[in-house]
This record gives sequence, C-alpha cells and structure tokens, in this order.
Amino acid sequence: MLARLLFLCGLFMAATPAMAVTIYKSTDANGVVSYSDRPTKGSKVFTFRDRMEEHLERQVYLVIMKKEGVDSVYVRNDLYAPVEIELSFDGLKNVSGAPSRPIRRVMPSRSSIRLAMLTATEATRPIAYIPRFEYSLGDPAGASMAYRYPLPWRGGPFRVSQGAEGQYSHFGPKNRYAIDIAMPEGTPIIAARGGVVVKIENGQTGRGTNPSGNFVRVLHDDGTMGVYLHLKKGSVSVREGQRVMVGTALALSGNTGNSSGPHLHFVVQRNTGMGLVSIPYQFNQPVSSLPNFALGKQ
Repeated sequence: MLARLLFLCGLFMAATPAMAVTIYKSTDANGVVSYSDRPTKGSKVFTFRDRMEEHLERQVYLVIMKKEGVDSVYVRNDLYAPVEIELSFDGLKNVSGAPSRPIRRVMPSRSSIRLAMLTATEATRPIAYIPRFEYSLGDPAGASMAYRYPLPWRGGPFRVSQGAEGQYSHFGPKNRYAIDIAMPEGTPIIAARGGVVVKIENGQTGRGTNPSGNFVRVLHDDGTMGVYLHLKKGSVSVREGQRVMVGTALALSGNTGNSSGPHLHFVVQRNTGMGLVSIPYQFNQPVSSLPNFALGKQ
C-alpha cells in the first residue's frame, strides 16, 4: 500500500518555458491518498509546473531617459544580489548608436548602468525601436564551494518525503535536486547557510496566487542560493538585505502555494549563464532513515 500521503511541491521560476507532469490523485475507502501517473476510477488530475514567480520585474527593469534628442537606456537592479542581464534592440528605424550584438553583463546589487545611447540618423524624423530585455538572478562566474548543509529546521525528527529527481514534481533544471521534508505546520525554519536575504514572500494563504507560496531566498558567499518554500503566512521574520548566519530564524513551515500537505521544500540554486538551475547538495547528517511525519511514525 502506498504511503498515506506523499508531499509534493513545485519550484516555479520566471523566464523559463514551463514544464509539466500530470499526476492523478485518488483516495480509497480508508482515506488513503495516493498519486500515480496513470488514471484510475475516481482519480482527479493533479498537475505541477516547474516555474517560480518571484516578480523580479519590479526590481530589475529598464529605464529610458529622453533628453535633447538622445534616448539613454539604463538598467536598474534594486535587488540585494547581482543579476546577469542581456539587452538587444529590434525594429530599428532611423536609429544610430544601437549595439549590433546583444549586450550581456553582470550588474552588481543595488546598481544602475547605462547600456546604450540612441539618436536619430536623420534629425527631422522620429526614431523607433523595440528593446528586448532578459535577466537572471545571480552571477555565473566562480564555482560552488563544498558545503554540507545542517538541517534547516528545529525539532523533529522528520524524514525526506520526496528527494532529488523525484518523479512527482522534482523535475526540470531548476527543481531537479530539491528535497521535501514532511513536517507539521509551524515548525521553526532556520538558515542552513549564512548569506544575504535576497527575496521573501510572506502574504500567501493556502494555494494563494504564487505556486511557491511564501518563501525566503538567501544568497550565499559563493554565489549559490538556498530557497526555503511553502512557508506559513506572516511567519517570515527576516527582511530583504539582511545578513543571516547558520541557525538564524527565517520563518515557520507551512502548506502554502502548490503544496499537497505541510512540508518544507528546500533547494540550492546557482546561475549557470542566463538561467538558474538547482545543484546537488547534502545534509550533514542522514535523514532518509528518520521517522516520517507523513506516515504518523514519530
């Protein structure tokens, strides 16, 4: 018989094509919930997508300043983390000064950079252009340092309910090495590695509008990032720009976003070139053999 409850979650990232897998959820006469990639009588579709909506467009964006016939094109990064950006121009009409190739560079945190100055080829005619702007959180330079993560929670013991490359929702480049740990709502979540808080979400209730639910993203000193997802509404106790140490209280575990039960979804990511990917990591102690809260074997 399958486990009473498999805790599933999706990691959702902006700026990537959505990948999806369809899972069928069914409940038997004894209330046992199971999931399968094949439909059975009475089962319902349960779909996950591999993306995460952090709404960075409010903190990484273009600014075009027009003055005396010159369009100065700036990129502004208001995040507490570096961002890799790429800018190009299409539909050019009567434009001088546009780069012939896409401009790609890494912007430091909290910075603004002028990338182009566009003028009219013929001063009596208007100019026209379409900027194409893409970005990815983090700096692809450098290499990840070896690090074994202490458990990012207090209490327990709790066991992994879905590991790396899990067949239900841990697929795709940004979510492949994520780990789910089943735990009751309200379990204290702590930083497993020091760094700077880059992004938080604290206002989601239940499934909410963001499939990731409430989360905390921490930038480590080697450029990797730890992300703690599906946190309890209103429980996030850190702010963007705050430096945290191992053991710093971040939030309480919850059941928000695209989550089928209370658990912590923890993933480590880095930018490998205009895109975040999950990378393998290890906890500093075994967890697969611990009692599983999901099965009621505490």
